[in-house]
Amino acid sequence: MNTVTIYTDGACKGNPGPGGWGALLSAGATEKELFGGERETTNNRMELTAVIEGLAALKKPCVVHLYLDSEYVRKGTTEWIHGWKAKGWKTAAKQPVKNADLWQKLDTLVHQGVHQIHWHWVKGHAGDPGNERADALANRGVPGR
Repeated sequence: MNTVTIYTDGACKGNPGPGGWGALLSAGATEKELFGGERETTNNRMELTAVIEGLAALKKPCVVHLYLDSEYVRKGTTEWIHGWKAKGWKTAAKQPVKNADLWQKLDTLVHQGVHQIHWHWVKGHAGDPGNERADALANRGVPGR
């Protein structure tokens, strides 16, 4: 299987407000930049969308090293989602899971067994070159910028 590195990030101007997402995919010397946005959204939705779009862009099974600065997405996918699913997409407080539509899309991409995904948290705005590029892509995706 090919090994792919993906850096993702989300940005929002106001929360809620116009937002963007960005993903930088690299495999060897090949790179692909993806970005997009929505006029009325939240930062968490853009963080989730960046990961979804990055993984959805892969055309065949890969070993994926996924770097993101969102603990919300990383912990949600690796820890919390199992409980949410068991409770019918409700939180421990019996409230509906926020962004359940995106969590369900991400769950399908992550847990369908096609990719071997290794999750890596990086500190945002701390000089990591891949994270800085993903942040720039997310900002490019913000509508009206």
